[in-house]
Amino acid sequence: MKVLSQFMGVFNLDKCLGCNACTVACKNLWTNREGTEYMYWNNVETRPGPGYPLEWEDQEKYRGGWILTKDGKLKLAIGGRIARLLELFHNPYLPTIDDYFEPFTYTYENLVNAKESDKQPVAEPVSLITGKRIELRLGPNWNDDLAGGTEAILKDPNFKKLENKVKTDFENAFMMYLPRICNHCLNPSCVAACPAGAMYKREEDGIVLNDQNKCRGWRFCIAACPYKKVYYNWATGKAEKCILCYPRLETGQIPACFHECVGRIRYLGVVLYDADRVEWAASARDPKEIIDRMLQIILDPFDEEVIKNAKENGVTGDFIEAAQKTPVYKMVKIWKIALPLHPEFRTLPMIWYIPPLSPLVENIKVKSDEEFFPIVDHMRIPIEYLASMFTAGDTEKVKNVLKKLITLRIYMRQKRLGKKVNEELLKEVSLTEKDLEEMYRVLAIARLEDRFVIPTAHKEKALKMFEESLAPEYVQGSRGLQQTIRRDLRLRKS
Repeated sequence: MKVLSQFMGVFNLDKCLGCNACTVACKNLWTNREGTEYMYWNNVETRPGPGYPLEWEDQEKYRGGWILTKDGKLKLAIGGRIARLLELFHNPYLPTIDDYFEPFTYTYENLVNAKESDKQPVAEPVSLITGKRIELRLGPNWNDDLAGGTEAILKDPNFKKLENKVKTDFENAFMMYLPRICNHCLNPSCVAACPAGAMYKREEDGIVLNDQNKCRGWRFCIAACPYKKVYYNWATGKAEKCILCYPRLETGQIPACFHECVGRIRYLGVVLYDADRVEWAASARDPKEIIDRMLQIILDPFDEEVIKNAKENGVTGDFIEAAQKTPVYKMVKIWKIALPLHPEFRTLPMIWYIPPLSPLVENIKVKSDEEFFPIVDHMRIPIEYLASMFTAGDTEKVKNVLKKLITLRIYMRQKRLGKKVNEELLKEVSLTEKDLEEMYRVLAIARLEDRFVIPTAHKEKALKMFEESLAPEYVQGSRGLQQTIRRDLRLRKS
């Protein structure tokens, strides 16, 4: 057993407003430069719909993530080294600019500089890449709030699997929001696919980053990522991705998209996991078993043996304390109300989602609270659709989560009305009154410091990492490491 620490996030989709405050915060902070116009490290998708980039979930088209060979070994879906070498100058599994959208602006000067005319002057769309006029056919949030439209629904890869079960009639339409960032996976396929070694996963906190000095722009990381959260900067020729705002995290600040969330749906904390069993967890024959294996390698932060092993592997005391305080661990492993996005990709994502509750269809009548459980299948958002996204098709896991969320609502209603708590409901979902009270505090009225438990980085670790990144002749110089660092900082400022 090798215990390491990892930042892990949970998004409560039951509270997402689709306001895109998270998107704006990220865009203003990280992707407001030339070459990043089309990048959305954070985006909010309306579901059902094609997503961003278009149909990114269709791995028959993109071949992202991992596949399991006949002998039970993991293999990149885009192929091994020889296959990638043959596709060095033509990668058929890359999304094109048309799958995102060609970034554009408007000729606003036309509004003030147009010659006198009987016609109203207009601002025409022009490409930010070529500078030429373009016809708008796609854009950021192009399908926003259009999940009830048949055209948007039919482009959803999850919906295509369920065409016979989900109706597209207007009266049966349903909609939900899905905010997405890089999942900072335990088994990242983007890292394994990079031939230059530029993509790497930080051992101290699990954040997946791209070394811009090493990156050669081969773009295999983009093809290998099944979530399509790595982007190519056409201006610099480098790959870029969400960095989980690690400069903010290292000083105890909250990542921008988490901090600006209006609905307070986001939670971030540290979990401890067994790094020796990552491959085992990703190698389950049945994709439906991957979630159970992931829960097994996420360890109890109060276990003395786990704490001892973690310290031996360099996990500091404040990281262990943060793992004990964060509600993320309880959401994922104790209460089991959160699920990973597409576990069948075998990357072991570390951003999990609480699936949304939805209204019951009109023709279903409920006489009492106790009758909710038998009709979970009759909710507006089909169970099969949620299972296609979060459990590799295992509808029972989704039902169990929805039952727990319903139980929480029933419990709080009964308590406020002074009614006797139905003990049978609690037994049905394996939760206690204490669990439900804490779930309510976390999901409904949690304060900022309760939702985000973030330990700061350690100076000694930063110095060690800096030392390892320098050439040996500089490190071993007579002036010492501290002087080398100060000189480097002066050069950067100049």
